[in-house]
Amino acid sequence: MTLVKLEKVNKIYETDATSVKALDNVTLGVEKGEFMSIAGPSGSGKTTLLNLIGALDTPTSGEVKIEDRNTSEMSSSELDNLRLKKIGFVFQTFNLIPTLTALENVEIVLSIAGLSTSEQNDRASELLELVGLGDRLDHRPNQLSAGECQRVAIARSLANDPDIVLADEPTGNLDTDTGDEIIDLMRDLNEDFEKTFIIVTHDPNVAKRTNRIVNLRDGKVENED
Repeated sequence: MTLVKLEKVNKIYETDATSVKALDNVTLGVEKGEFMSIAGPSGSGKTTLLNLIGALDTPTSGEVKIEDRNTSEMSSSELDNLRLKKIGFVFQTFNLIPTLTALENVEIVLSIAGLSTSEQNDRASELLELVGLGDRLDHRPNQLSAGECQRVAIARSLANDPDIVLADEPTGNLDTDTGDEIIDLMRDLNEDFEKTFIIVTHDPNVAKRTNRIVNLRDGKVENED
């Protein structure tokens, strides 16, 4: 089943002085259950592509379809609902709320989805246990290691049981060993729960640990491995 399909996608950023073509005629499909990476040097268009797949932006031309729905034709509320229920996000800088505990950082997503307080607590506790933080529920980000913070972020990305998890340089702020552990965790979640993972990385060693590599250069798909 094809979850994501991009067809002849271009993304151009206009400024007063110039225009920058971040993506150039990109065509790409992502199947359910894939564990893949989008790789390439800085400025190759990786994050722009991830933002389009995550319905955080729309293309200048071409089509981005999530489960056969064109994101450019969706209303703001439909896009909000898509991001809330179908897509989980993991960021390089974790994006945790510093004043909240690990449990509360996961619960906040469930609160937005309308779950009761007890349902939020049960689901968040279950997810943190799943990522190996069952004994860190009451710890705030400044009481956790970088690797533990990323595990909280992964638990949060899974809160609403999304079909797709988008990870933007998830090992970028981690040492090599901890980064390897995070990729191992993502692979386990991919295999155990059939979650589709799309990982953006400039690190070839991270890319090599995925099942499919889409290489970008100058906004174009250069090749696939």
